[in-house]
Amino acid sequence: MNHDSKIFYRLLVLVIIVSGTISLSAQEKIKWMSWEEAVKKNETEQRKIFVDIYTDWCGWCKKMDKATFQNASIAKYMNENYYAVKFNAEQKETIVFRGKEYNFVKNGRKGYNQLAAELTQGRLSYPTIVFLDENINIIQPIPGFRAKDEFEMMMTFFAEDFYKDTPWQSYTRAYTPMSKKASSKYSRTVSN
Repeated sequence: MNHDSKIFYRLLVLVIIVSGTISLSAQEKIKWMSWEEAVKKNETEQRKIFVDIYTDWCGWCKKMDKATFQNASIAKYMNENYYAVKFNAEQKETIVFRGKEYNFVKNGRKGYNQLAAELTQGRLSYPTIVFLDENINIIQPIPGFRAKDEFEMMMTFFAEDFYKDTPWQSYTRAYTPMSKKASSKYSRTVSN
């Protein structure tokens, strides 16, 4: 093989690797939607809803976006099992849900949307992640930053309905990380 052929093949391999990486990263992002979009999609195909309640000024929210939500396995699982909602707690637009209006409430120099207060059960803290069932009822709001491994346990705990019959401590002790599971579908393997 001559020198030009070697260079050509090296460039070809590099192009394949780079294009594969770009297409994978484009596919492995959480498909965020608005509250209204998730509610509408849930009308035709029910699934649980995950809500990330954040503010524009929240440093821990931004850290969670980068450290947790940009992980490919987290994104894949979220897209398969939840409608994922990014909800700015300080959004000023009125939201109508189940016949009730949720408005912006001025509070000092900032404020909050009443839906954020309802989803966090009155405990406005950022970030707060909220898991909702298929009927859009609150299962659990969880305040604070969550790293990838801890968040992975939480999202599978709620998505696979372990919360209905397995104590959290039992679940975490028996949990097998997704990276160690053989298939792309994650089955119920934890028992009380």
